[in-house]
Order: sequence, then structure tokens, then C-alpha cells
Amino acid sequence: MNFDSALDPFLNLDQWVQFAKGQSLIDPNSMTLATVGPSMQPSSRVVLYKGLVRGGLSFYTNFGGQKAQEIEFNSKVACSFFWPTLARQIRVQGEVFKLTRSESEAYFKTRPRLSQLGAWTSQQSQEVSGLKALADRLKEIEDSFQGQEIPCPPHWGGLHIIPNYFEFWIGREGRLHERYCYEKQDREWRRFMRYP
Repeated sequence: MNFDSALDPFLNLDQWVQFAKGQSLIDPNSMTLATVGPSMQPSSRVVLYKGLVRGGLSFYTNFGGQKAQEIEFNSKVACSFFWPTLARQIRVQGEVFKLTRSESEAYFKTRPRLSQLGAWTSQQSQEVSGLKALADRLKEIEDSFQGQEIPCPPHWGGLHIIPNYFEFWIGREGRLHERYCYEKQDREWRRFMRYP
């Protein structure tokens, strides 16, 4: 998995993710997403990257959860992919926008039925009294959709990060790592390297 700084950063991102997917890694498309809410306390969690959509890195979530609420407050985020066994990392900074309703609905249809039920079941980030309460709610939702196609919930959908910065990191011995950067300036990418 080489790096070519002459390539568009999105092409390098796609090549690295596709390479990671071919290495039998668990969740090679997992990325850590960092947000900042009204308290100004940064918060991070792992989400699953679902591909490039209209020039942005897409993922899906419950719009009532903490991450979506923090993004509503401050749409500037950072995310990173890290594959330690490959000694590769990608850092991205940018701004988040919602995908269209039709894009969210189209992706929702591809999810396993249990994941679709989970999107209706979860009151993401809210307190729950325990596993029994969660199981009871799932059963209630499952019964309500018995024998039916499950529609995409109105409180669930896709977001995408429109990047203004990429950094591709290659681990090297002696901590002499390679750091290839792209920074958006007007409509062009400025390419440069950083010291390790």
C-alpha cells in the first residue's frame, strides 16, 4: 500500500481503506470521530465509514444522540482511521452536512433487519434502566413491524464530512514516520510534509 502525493486525497483515502478491507481486519472501515458540544468538552467515539458521498466521508446515526447534537452545535469535526498492524493512519478535518433524505433511505434499505429495528429501538445517548428495558423495547418495535418492510426512521440518517485537511501517516522505525498532508486553500489542495 504505497502513497502517491500526486493523487487526489480522496483517491489515496479510498485506496488505503480498500487495502485495509483486504487484510482480514475487524471493522477496517472504523473511524474515530471527534466533536465539540456547548460545554466545549471534546468527545470522541468510533463510527463506521460508509464511503464517499458527494465529496464527503459518510456515516449514519440517530439525530437525537450526543454526536448529532454536538454536530448541530458545531459542525466542525475531526476523524481518524488507524490500522496499527499496517502502520498506517489517516487524519481528516472538515465540516459535517446532512445527506439527503433519499440517500439515507436508500442506505437504510441495505441494512440487516435487526439493525433497522435497532434504529427504531434506540433512544441513542439517553439513559436506559437496563438490558431488560432495551430487550422489551426491541420486542415492542419488532412486533409493530411484523411482516412489514421497515421504513427509515425520521430521526435517523446520514451525515458526511467535507474535508479541508487530510494527513496520511506511515509508521517507520525510530519514529521517523512519514506524514503527507493536504490542506484546502480556496478550491485547491496544498500538498506538503510534516516532521514526524
